[in-house]
Amino acid sequence: MTTLPAPPPRPRTRANLGLAGTCLLTGLIASPAAQAHVVLAEPVALAGTAYRATLRVGHGCQGSPTTALTVFVPAGVRGAKPMPKPGWTLRTRSAALTPPETRHGKTVREDVVEVHWQASSPEAALPDGWYDEFVLHVGLPAQGGQLWWRVLQTCAQGQLDWAQVPARGSSTRGLPSPAVPLEVIPPGPSGPNPPEHPAHAAPGA
Repeated sequence: MTTLPAPPPRPRTRANLGLAGTCLLTGLIASPAAQAHVVLAEPVALAGTAYRATLRVGHGCQGSPTTALTVFVPAGVRGAKPMPKPGWTLRTRSAALTPPETRHGKTVREDVVEVHWQASSPEAALPDGWYDEFVLHVGLPAQGGQLWWRVLQTCAQGQLDWAQVPARGSSTRGLPSPAVPLEVIPPGPSGPNPPEHPAHAAPGA
């Protein structure tokens, strides 16, 4: 019997990125533990492109409604612009870029590092038995790798700090309060288009 060599691994580009994201997301949906965590609607994205970070919140704090959500933008992610939510106030915090960056011929000295949504009233809070999404538009770094989003969920009673990162690898199995993972895929040799500049990450940037 002739043994054929295994085919080389196929590069993960925009063509198969959707399939990879679908498979990973299916696994997250199928896992009861994952349903208890804050997760990204699209947990896989292509390096150097604009990305719509949709954070899904599926429960409160042991029955208490969610009254605020703070998202800490990972290092290397640029140009964060959050989407307003009816009934919630929105604020951002920026920090200095070291060194400053040039975007569209202009020097940019600071960028958004934190986004905070706050329910305007008890009636606007997200009940424990309901689900909602919190969205921001960002530019991803040009290099591939794992990004971790820390999310602080504040409730009428209590808090959940989704901040734990595994000591090695990317599996959050066994972590009671894991940070939200995003797998950033480097462009393959057969595509895709040249990376989009981070300044294009949000409309009007």
